[in-house]
Amino acid sequence: MKVIALSGSLRAASINSALLRAAARLAPPGLQIEVFHGVGDLPLFNIDLESSVPPAVVTLRAAVSGADALLIASPEYAHGVSGVMKNALDWLVSLESFVCKPVALLNAQPRAHFSDTALRETLKTMSATVVESASVSIQLTADTLTEEGMLASPPVAQAILAALTDLRAAVLEGGSRQGPTFPVR
Repeated sequence: MKVIALSGSLRAASINSALLRAAARLAPPGLQIEVFHGVGDLPLFNIDLESSVPPAVVTLRAAVSGADALLIASPEYAHGVSGVMKNALDWLVSLESFVCKPVALLNAQPRAHFSDTALRETLKTMSATVVESASVSIQLTADTLTEEGMLASPPVAQAILAALTDLRAAVLEGGSRQGPTFPVR
């Protein structure tokens, strides 16, 4: 089962990107997580470009189309979703294979509930399926702000693994279902 991970941050030392890389390393058997590195290459969304879709958009759409699920981690900027994440999602609005796609949200900033709520609303509007049991806020400390720190922390690693296990179960249980709802545990 293939999962594409999207980070809403372009920072080299991004905590959200580190969280996704840690998730890729912790993935349970049968789950392959690929962190998508081209979000920063996407042009600003412009419907006029749909007649000649930019190569970076083609790459993003192909990755998402080929995935069984998405894993998203995005920071909160000024009580909202990062522009990087919103731009990536805007390019996916017309992608038919995005409809009913299972999505798990990892929140590296538990106090960042405004962007989490906004991101959920955007995904709902796009007809994605947010897998609630696989969408978690992870309390990070000074020792767990890096990929290695996350992997070395049993509570953080266990929280990530539990979310991934629930995402995998939701995809397996909902794979033959139609419509925007997948069972959650």
